[in-house]
Amino acid sequence: MILKRIKNFCLGYLVIEIEGFFIERFFNMCAKEKIRLWGTKRKNKIAVTTKMSIDDFRQIRKIAKETNSRVKIKKKRGIIFEIKKYKNRKVFIFLFFMLVLSIFALSNFIWNIEITGNEQISEKELIEVLNKNGLKQGSLKMKIDSKKIIEKIRLENEKISWIGIDIKGTNAKITISEATEKPEIVDENEYCDIVSTKEGIITKVNAINRNSVSKRR
Repeated sequence: MILKRIKNFCLGYLVIEIEGFFIERFFNMCAKEKIRLWGTKRKNKIAVTTKMSIDDFRQIRKIAKETNSRVKIKKKRGIIFEIKKYKNRKVFIFLFFMLVLSIFALSNFIWNIEITGNEQISEKELIEVLNKNGLKQGSLKMKIDSKKIIEKIRLENEKISWIGIDIKGTNAKITISEATEKPEIVDENEYCDIVSTKEGIITKVNAINRNSVSKRR
């Protein structure tokens, strides 16, 4: 979403007002012609405001005519219009372009790591494991091999039975499933002592397997 906004601002877009009795038909025809409109707000019963790209504005004139609608440009937004406004300020334009380029560059890195599913393992411990295997804040997205990281973590950490890595934008969402401890296996063929939590006298023993043996002390 952030990248789309940056793209629209770089290429330029218009805030327009559409007025008429067939606004729904106007929007349906725009959708049919694959004209993208966003940020639509109703002003009153016969008027709405919306946003669109500069290139698409040329195409809606025919649609406005067919639907008896009036279209007015309310605002012009984007770098193109800002450059025209400050065309004599070369330093400002240069710095502005550098800022945009910096934003695009920063979008290629991971800046936030979110971990879910951990109950027994602390987040700090998991962050250390991820950092050790190549996933940390500031990592270049194109160099992150999620499959390889998952395999290494599962092999090296017995506390984790499953891990998933989902990278969207500048965020890395880590979902884990903790391993359950193995129960202690009791060998039924071995002898063992039965200890009662309270004092009492054993009056009878029913042996299910083999024979009961009484031992006096």
